[in-house]
Amino acid sequence: MSNELERLVAIVKKLRAPDGCDWDNIQTSKSLTPYLLEEVYEVIEAIETEDIDLLKEELGDLLLHVIFQAEIANEENLFQLSDSINHISDKLVARHPHIFSNSKNESYKKGNWELSKQSEKKRKYILEGVPINLPALTRARRIQEKAASVGFDWDNVDQIFDKVHEEIDELKEAIKKNDDKNTFEEIGDSLFSIVNIARFLDYDSESALKSTIRKFENRFNQIEDHLKSKGKTFKESSLVELDEIWNKIKKKKNNNY
Repeated sequence: MSNELERLVAIVKKLRAPDGCDWDNIQTSKSLTPYLLEEVYEVIEAIETEDIDLLKEELGDLLLHVIFQAEIANEENLFQLSDSINHISDKLVARHPHIFSNSKNESYKKGNWELSKQSEKKRKYILEGVPINLPALTRARRIQEKAASVGFDWDNVDQIFDKVHEEIDELKEAIKKNDDKNTFEEIGDSLFSIVNIARFLDYDSESALKSTIRKFENRFNQIEDHLKSKGKTFKESSLVELDEIWNKIKKKKNNNY
């Protein structure tokens, strides 16, 4: 594998050389950020759709960006790729002493891991370190996981359902009062509680919502196809008719027809 990695590094260096690619030559660490983010999401999509061939390809694309960022840093005499590799290797060993040095070390156990990271990173608060730019559902889960790791968690899922119902009731009340600011806050509280259910049951709410969006798109497109086959449009169809078509499509899917 080292040969393949060295080949990729050499290719990136060639592209960045004065006689290399014009586009690659002008890129900076910041200018590449949107493309890096896009590749991360493409990797996630390949995982969620269980497309192994696509995952293989997208991991390569993501690796290219890792190499690219490291090469830019190397050109500016900031650090080398080997520094990053050594850093993560050292960190993994240090955070798993029960595997690499002391089998009786319990720092990996629930509660100890986040406290250990807090001390290592010199963070003031346990909840620090979760990137602000993460998708909101993902960030909500990570915040909840950090809190739960030190014992701030529910005992069972029924307690979280009670919290969800409480937040929804508060949302309804805010809407009745036409209180825009409080309605906005209660929508967030309700979503946060739903994420907590998913997190407690070990489901990823971000992936679950993406799956539902894809399902909705597919069914909505089928409604459109059905209407087109009848020479009709959405505006020419009543909500009752559209709902009837929707339920037929849903039933067909559930019966695996």
